[in-house]
Amino acid sequence: MLFLVLSIICSVTVGVIFKITRNYNCNPAQIITFNYVFALLFCYFSFTPNLVEVTTNAPWNIYLAVGFLLPVVFLFLATSIKHMGIVKTDAAQRLSLFIPILAAWFIFKEEFNLYKLVGLVTGFFALLLILRKPTQNEQNKWLYPAIVLLGFGLIDVLFKQIALYNALPYTTSLFVVFCIALLVSTFVVVYMYVFKNVKFESKNILFGALVGLFNFGNILFYLKAHKAFSENPSTVFAGMNMGVIVLGTLVGLFFFREKLSKTNFIGVILALIAIFFIVFSQIR
Repeated sequence: MLFLVLSIICSVTVGVIFKITRNYNCNPAQIITFNYVFALLFCYFSFTPNLVEVTTNAPWNIYLAVGFLLPVVFLFLATSIKHMGIVKTDAAQRLSLFIPILAAWFIFKEEFNLYKLVGLVTGFFALLLILRKPTQNEQNKWLYPAIVLLGFGLIDVLFKQIALYNALPYTTSLFVVFCIALLVSTFVVVYMYVFKNVKFESKNILFGALVGLFNFGNILFYLKAHKAFSENPSTVFAGMNMGVIVLGTLVGLFFFREKLSKTNFIGVILALIAIFFIVFSQIR
């Protein structure tokens, strides 16, 4: 469970950094690109991945899919926040957990006991209550949050498959995925520079380094958690998403002075109950 807790903390920290960058008028595409530069450095110097094995023995279809989805979904996340607001975007991102939960049931053939089913149902209602906040945005561009929901759900499923691939160390797989994500995000930044005259700014490098550090930690501990719970992927899927919701809500309450309604507080309590049932189902 330690790996899962550390992944949750890193994930929430990435969100906090992105929230702070809005006050400095930063460029999300540049931050995402430099994030992968630093994530690659952290990965290489921490684990010294053996890239020779990758040339002959690697699931390239999964690598390419994750490497493409990671930066693209991040960009759609920023676009969704712009057009639909943070609340609806956050709801789409966190409710994406039901895609990997269904995958755990139908693809990975995981057996669900009563405790886990109760936890998942309780968690679903908890998410709805926590994310029930008023918004002033009346635009109806549902394509963006829909892509966010689908994208994060698919990324979760693909990372599960990487964690279970035993022919290569998962740290090597992580390095390759970061390389592909960097190439994709660099293409986007160069396109914006050439065709839209978006200049490079040093502040984006600084925030990119911070995001890269915690993004690396988030994914690393997430993969470690999947290995620790290899027979019960839904424990990681659900625990990660609901844990991020609870911690993110508390951070917003105490550090950003965001107001929570009684409905939100009930949702937080239900989420904690849901996590208890899921963890208890693992013990059982």
